[in-house]
Amino acid sequence: MHRTHFTCALALAAAPALALAQPSSLTIYGIADAGVRHTSGLTAANAASDGSTNGVASGVNSTSRLGFRGREDLGDGLFALFNLETGLNLDTGTTANATKFFDRAATVGLGGRWGQVTAGRQTNLLADAISPVDAVGMRFAAFNPNIATAALSSHGLGVEYGTAGANTGSYRLDNALKYTGRFGPVTARAMYSFGENAGGGSRQSSAGLGAAVAAAGWTVSGAYQRFKSAADLELDAATLGAAYQWGAVRLALNTARSDADTSATARAVQRLHSAGATWAATSAVDLTAAFYRVERQRTARRDDAYNRAMLFAEYKLSQRSRLYLEVDRTHWSGSYQGSANKDKATGITAGVVHHF
Repeated sequence: MHRTHFTCALALAAAPALALAQPSSLTIYGIADAGVRHTSGLTAANAASDGSTNGVASGVNSTSRLGFRGREDLGDGLFALFNLETGLNLDTGTTANATKFFDRAATVGLGGRWGQVTAGRQTNLLADAISPVDAVGMRFAAFNPNIATAALSSHGLGVEYGTAGANTGSYRLDNALKYTGRFGPVTARAMYSFGENAGGGSRQSSAGLGAAVAAAGWTVSGAYQRFKSAADLELDAATLGAAYQWGAVRLALNTARSDADTSATARAVQRLHSAGATWAATSAVDLTAAFYRVERQRTARRDDAYNRAMLFAEYKLSQRSRLYLEVDRTHWSGSYQGSANKDKATGITAGVVHHF
């Protein structure tokens, strides 16, 4: 009896601690995407070239990644959440970012009926706004002009705007707070990234607003965001797009503009227009076609531009796995690609992607 009473007492004493120790729900997820790619007029990294390449490419359909996310209900509609995600190069087995392991996302936050607030490294509002209206559904991130130019993943300006961790793009920002609220058909977003710069003030900070409306087959989505550099140079960017689901066909278009001070005396303006369609030809086959136009103006330099067409054919082996064939064609003008390189380029990829 004494032993039984002692065991029960231990169990009762430990119960609160065990309850507190219960972990939040955890989901491990990811995408594995690899394909064989041939290019003419492009390098293996899809930069302009005067030659051709053959090899294995990672992330042509969807960026390869590994992630962890969780959520815990706290009662009265309140919940806590987190997300950790790293990009992967399947062709080499390396992480996509050598200096930031969780380069794609590193956030924790709280949410409720009023929306949610997350803190950490996360995508800018331009990327969030473009996601539902990109002509190819955010495929081929390293080559997609909406991701590269409109959402500033590869702005090519040589300046770190915001706390991006690189001077090549500002698609994701460190030290960021983001609010997302969904109210019926409307999604509202706001973001502020602290510069945390030794120069103080607003240097390297970023602030933006975004909104989307989805109703009756339509989605209209847009955002504006301002970025500061460590030298207090400013980049202003905006995007607005729409998509419409018409039976088995999805139509999408988008326009974007960024205006940046690249020095005390120089500016760069980039404009992008895109349009495309996806046709669910059968329950297993999707066909997507898209066209992008990028125009650039820079102080004391010649105006230049390029057109890019992308085609995707996908065959669904299951809900998680599919085969794909991708073809792209790029035509540069005004020596956008550099005078030593071809002014036209073609790429062809055949691959497989698996979601887990």
